[in-house]
Amino acid sequence: MPSLADALAAIILASLTAYVLLGGADFGGGVWDLLASGPRKSCQRDLIAHAIGPVWEANHVWLILAMVLLFTCFPRAFASIAIALHVPLTLMLVGIVLRGSAFVFQNYGGGGGRVFAIASLVTPVLLGVSVGAVAAGAVPARVRDGPFVVSYIDPWFTPFAFAVGIFALACFAFLAAVYLTLEAREPELQEDFRQRAMISGPAVFAMAVIVLALFPQAPPVNQRVVALTAAAALGTFWSLWRRRYQLARAAAAIQVTLIVWGWGIAQYPYLVPPDLTIARAAAPRITLELTLIAVLAGAVVLFPSLYYLMRVFKGTNDH
Repeated sequence: MPSLADALAAIILASLTAYVLLGGADFGGGVWDLLASGPRKSCQRDLIAHAIGPVWEANHVWLILAMVLLFTCFPRAFASIAIALHVPLTLMLVGIVLRGSAFVFQNYGGGGGRVFAIASLVTPVLLGVSVGAVAAGAVPARVRDGPFVVSYIDPWFTPFAFAVGIFALACFAFLAAVYLTLEAREPELQEDFRQRAMISGPAVFAMAVIVLALFPQAPPVNQRVVALTAAAALGTFWSLWRRRYQLARAAAAIQVTLIVWGWGIAQYPYLVPPDLTIARAAAPRITLELTLIAVLAGAVVLFPSLYYLMRVFKGTNDH
């Protein structure tokens, strides 16, 4: 029987999923900004800025929600992750800030394009590295005194963690390319990003195989989730092949959602394996109850606001 702590952990997973689907695509847009090429290079970058500009800051609300819920509802898990992984997490936050500042300077004629693109490349890798360290069980429930490298570098500086980081980068670039096929109005630009999506899709598959091969133990794979993910990937490829871009966007979002959920399902009931379960890491029940009430009350404001934002800025694709 799912508990209140399980419900709040599920909300954290849902928040991370939303961040990957929305904020992740923004990072992927920065990757394609860096890799813009051909006679339509400037048009590609203009399209990316147009697609990201109105809503990209709002997408960080999902990461903030996940972090606040983890801190409030599962303080032991938050402490373990924040201490053991403070190096990659701090660098990730620096990347987010640099990326945001550079994007503003770039769009108001002050330069910063290279910083925006490089930060968009590095930040997702650091996010994936942190996730990989947690998934591998390398984060101790309590960080003990010891050499700096042993306590704060070794947990995440591993081939598996970096493979997860590159996997995250590939997923974000893939999402962005698929989304941008729908954002583009000119057939030539649609074709540019269609080709990028069809290249990055196999890269996602290849990195998934590498991640599973490098997993420290036997990878905890849910066969049903794997089958559904493969079906979504085939649906995305078929939709891109037939140039059905709306269907491709839906299938790509389902594919990446299943990847994130597959991680959560495989790790359940652990929040920080192999020591901290959701129940063991949970705050007192009164804290969980009040937090859930606050989340539900906040949702009443958040979802209509986000809908209105998307409606105003994404309700039309006219350039």
